[in-house]
Amino acid sequence: MAFLDHVLQPPSYGWKDNEGNLVKPGAGQIFKEFFTRLNVFADRKNWLPFFSWLKVFCLIPFFFLFLFKFLSWPLFIAAFLYSMIIMGTHGTIWHHRYCTHGAYKFKNKFWRFFTQNLTINVIPEEIYVVSHHVHHAKSDQPGDPYNAEAGFLYCFLADVNHQPIAKDLSEADYDRVKSLMKHTGVTGNTYAQYLKWGSYVNPGSAVLSWILNWAFWYTAFYLIGGHALACTLFGAAGFWAVGVRTFNYEGHGKGEDKQQEGVDYNSKDKSINQIWPGLVAGEWHNNHHLFPKSARSGFKPHQIDMAFYYIKFMNIIGAVSSYTDSKKQFEQQYHLPYLAKKNRVTPIEQKVEVE
Repeated sequence: MAFLDHVLQPPSYGWKDNEGNLVKPGAGQIFKEFFTRLNVFADRKNWLPFFSWLKVFCLIPFFFLFLFKFLSWPLFIAAFLYSMIIMGTHGTIWHHRYCTHGAYKFKNKFWRFFTQNLTINVIPEEIYVVSHHVHHAKSDQPGDPYNAEAGFLYCFLADVNHQPIAKDLSEADYDRVKSLMKHTGVTGNTYAQYLKWGSYVNPGSAVLSWILNWAFWYTAFYLIGGHALACTLFGAAGFWAVGVRTFNYEGHGKGEDKQQEGVDYNSKDKSINQIWPGLVAGEWHNNHHLFPKSARSGFKPHQIDMAFYYIKFMNIIGAVSSYTDSKKQFEQQYHLPYLAKKNRVTPIEQKVEVE
């Protein structure tokens, strides 16, 4: 736990007060921290959060071109499907289940590269992965980089204010960061380079990957549907890039206890299963907090999990060599006992009933 206590760069207002309670900064403090950490002229080590938001701002013109020049019902449907389902599901497949939790393994580097670049490149893996390990270790506690109890802005701007790695890690701790990232295929800095740039990912590699990814997808979309389709889908990616930053606030009940018996089985934090994120991105969040290393989080029949369907399909064709599926464990440890208690029958009788 000591490593996860200091692997992230703490905000100027701190994680907790002298009594150990969560610090809940005001809007002014949050915005001041945000713009300070985006200032690459004051400190080049701010380059990664700046780069992350630069990509978002580069997508905004495409969104306005779609909205004011190309808008039509077919393109609106395309934008909806790309932002809500394709981008959302890919985020779950790549950033969440593979990069962070290693819920499945690729047969080779080609399939890893293929999956990584299935959509328009937006979120840097480093910002997501390392901080998400801290989130699970400290969920809804002081130090959780997107603690919903601290409010919407605290979560929405967390990728800049709370999620970047610390800039003064020892070489041993930096090696631990590398161990969290090495399976992703992202080109990492040496320790000397880390001290210079303040990040795991190498700036040159990150910029090159971004340019090549965007060039490929704009060309592909243009060949399919011209500038209209290309601008629409790039604009849709920008819409998703902003919207996804609201998820953890919503996914943890906006800081309130909104869990429902028989729906949310993990009571160790405030995570909840939500219908919309589950259907469009396979993000059944309370289930995920129960079994974070599972490639499937849609455990019940109605819980559609398109991220898992992709992983399963890739396994069938040989692109994914193995994956973890905790559905049976969920049923045995949580769902069947709940049904047994509800219906006042034994778990064995209930299991026969379900089968």
